[in-house]
Amino acid sequence: MKIVVLVKEVPDTYGDRKLSLETGLADRDANDRVLDEVGERALEAALSYAERNSNAEVVLLSMAPAEAQASIRKGLAMGAGSAVQIADPALRGADLCLTAEVLAAAARHIGFDLIISGNQSTDGSGGVIGAMVAELLDAPAALNLISLEIGADGVRGVRSTDTGTVEISAPLPAVVSITEALPEARFPNFKGIMAAKKKPFETLALSDLGIDALDPAAARSIMIGLHEKPPRDAGVKIFDEGDAGQRLADFLADNRLA
Repeated sequence: MKIVVLVKEVPDTYGDRKLSLETGLADRDANDRVLDEVGERALEAALSYAERNSNAEVVLLSMAPAEAQASIRKGLAMGAGSAVQIADPALRGADLCLTAEVLAAAARHIGFDLIISGNQSTDGSGGVIGAMVAELLDAPAALNLISLEIGADGVRGVRSTDTGTVEISAPLPAVVSITEALPEARFPNFKGIMAAKKKPFETLALSDLGIDALDPAAARSIMIGLHEKPPRDAGVKIFDEGDAGQRLADFLADNRLA
């Protein structure tokens, strides 16, 4: 079984996040860049299955700038067998539609039985890539799972809903997205770090996938304006001079909060 795991390099969630006012894109040099945690959990699910099944192959797939290679290699150090990175200057600022198109084309290039991803990244938080990739690949999708069981012929899992939980199953080949309810990822050890340097790492450009990022006929979104978020104003303070209750009620009513 070939399991493709979608991973993404993101700004460290514990650091400040900033936008470049010149490009409108995230300033990824403002703090450390790391693999998205939910993507690491997706990798952990794949590796746990591969440890129990010797015929399983785990491949990392990432659409990221060339300098993200070090982050992707962390996934190899954790235990993935190989990695494929799509790095092309034309992908700078790619929207969700283009991102899904590229990842789906790369998955076809690699070949897959199962694709696992996180439900949403911590930088863009789009939460739709799994569904879009499944649609483009014409594959069944089991999304936003809080548990996952991989079998030789299909996958099973549980998804939370507003009223409880629902059990989901899908035959292979399939696309799965998981939430942070799944187990945390393992830490790479020294042996894994050294082995990662020798593992296959393929880099693709858009031309390798037959995709034109500037195709006017394709569905794309563009940014037409950008402004820095203004600083927050100080809140209103109400001091009790015998009429605080009435003043508070008036404030809530004036701001349509009551």
